[in-house]
Amino acid sequence: MANVNLKINNIPVSVPEGSTILEAARAAHVEIPTLCYLKDVNCVGSCRMCLVEATGARGLVAACVYPVSEGMEVKTNTEKCRKSRKMTLELLLSTHKKKCLSCERNHNCELQRLSAEYGADEDYFENSPRGYAIDDSNPCVVRDNDKCINCMRCVAACKKQHVGAIGPIARGFATHVGSAGGVELKDSSCVGCGQCVVACPVGALTLKSDVDPVWKALSDPSKKVVFFTAPSVRATLGEVFDMPVGTNVEGKMVAAIRRLGDCEVFNMDITADLTIMEEATELLNRIKNKGTMPMFTSCCPGWVKFVEQSFPEFIPNLSTCKSPQGMFGGLLKTYYCEKHGIDPKDLFVVSVIPCSAKKHEIKRPQLEGDVDVALTTRELGSMIKTAGIKFTELEDEAFDDPFATCSGGGTIFGATGGVMEAALRVAAKMLDGKFEVVDFPEVRGVSPIKEATYTVAGIPVRVAVASGLENAATVLNDIKSGKKQYDFVEIMACPGGCVNGGGQPTLPDSIRNSADLKGLRAKALYTSDKENKIRLSSDSPVIETLYKEYFGAPNSHKAHEVLHTSYKANPKI
Repeated sequence: MANVNLKINNIPVSVPEGSTILEAARAAHVEIPTLCYLKDVNCVGSCRMCLVEATGARGLVAACVYPVSEGMEVKTNTEKCRKSRKMTLELLLSTHKKKCLSCERNHNCELQRLSAEYGADEDYFENSPRGYAIDDSNPCVVRDNDKCINCMRCVAACKKQHVGAIGPIARGFATHVGSAGGVELKDSSCVGCGQCVVACPVGALTLKSDVDPVWKALSDPSKKVVFFTAPSVRATLGEVFDMPVGTNVEGKMVAAIRRLGDCEVFNMDITADLTIMEEATELLNRIKNKGTMPMFTSCCPGWVKFVEQSFPEFIPNLSTCKSPQGMFGGLLKTYYCEKHGIDPKDLFVVSVIPCSAKKHEIKRPQLEGDVDVALTTRELGSMIKTAGIKFTELEDEAFDDPFATCSGGGTIFGATGGVMEAALRVAAKMLDGKFEVVDFPEVRGVSPIKEATYTVAGIPVRVAVASGLENAATVLNDIKSGKKQYDFVEIMACPGGCVNGGGQPTLPDSIRNSADLKGLRAKALYTSDKENKIRLSSDSPVIETLYKEYFGAPNSHKAHEVLHTSYKANPKI
């Protein structure tokens, strides 16, 4: 592809033909403000914040959609541009509910930041919020349309997820975001993935906060509080404290949680390993007994709900394994309580997760009561700040026994392809003890859909990995049509997997639009896996103990009672 030569603020730059002015500006290390644009999600030029002057154009043009041309000269910061952006901000502020001090996005709001940078007067126009009722009906997501700036990034994110729970309603000044038929979010097709929340540049969409019940439990002497943290949280929590993307803060995370109050801190990678033992066994049993194939992973609640709502004919294909969160809750309320003589009602279980859908998962009838509160990475970061803990200055501390030692396979659960790779390692060992391949690079990376075939003990195992529900729908439709045949399929609802979950830290657009967040976060997990002396879930001493002392064997009757679940078409939760 030919390159186009132009100048951005008198800086010569050469970019591929078809590039936009916004992309060319980034190549010249010039940042143009945006509100509606979001890389790989939304590019419609509607917010008018990215207006620039360009030779050959009549008036100001939207940099995010306007293509470059040979010899073009672009000015991004003229008086005309600055005045236009300031006026746009003041118009947005005229209908915006300005409760900044109590807003979750205070000091992390794109509208707030740009208003400060451009000196926008929040009272230049008379403030007239439109008076929409807050919709907090959903188990995960809260919508406040009086804070909405109609950038439609949430709508684009939901559409890209093949869910379409929200969209633009009405026209002109009355335009707002809502669900078809005016139904509440709880009655929409929302699966709780939270991609709309991380796409929102302001505080119009947030996740329900469960911080207060945790503080209360930590202050209650009658409660024994235990935390367990999901694999990907160690690779993202540092971002809340301005650490570089992809920094592994496992030791600091454990130390910080201990300083919140009297509690124990466990490693959810343990039940990721347990999931693999149960899932790999289930897969091999299905292959041997000609069960329903292909088998789908079931550790992602957003994906599970997507199947239950949109593709119920595939419910029998879902593994019956609970997610690692569900397994840990069940394990703690049974094995752990029995071993330590604790009444389950006195044990307060807190999961720390990257995923907003985990909030609705713990309310499913099949799982209710096992986990008391599911906190997102953002919520944990908020609690650490509230407690005055100097996170970056903490010395590393280890997880508490008996749930501390995990395999590298459990750690990579947080990245797309990680569940598949961890399961293949164990399944290969079960089929053929001589199979020595530990790394399966074909299922790694952030490509939307990955396929591979592995031959183990003479048996070809055809696998597929997809992340993002748009890609999940493609895989399912290919299976339905007979176009593709697989034996084992891993799906994560969020693009890139849990590292890009709806509960992960919210970063400025300037970072989201330029950095490879999914790749950098996943790299931290794969590095941890590589450095771990235990690479297979089946080799974990904790897993060996659990089966020896309690479950007997994978897929045993006891294992099915505690570690497995069921599904239902069109669930209420």
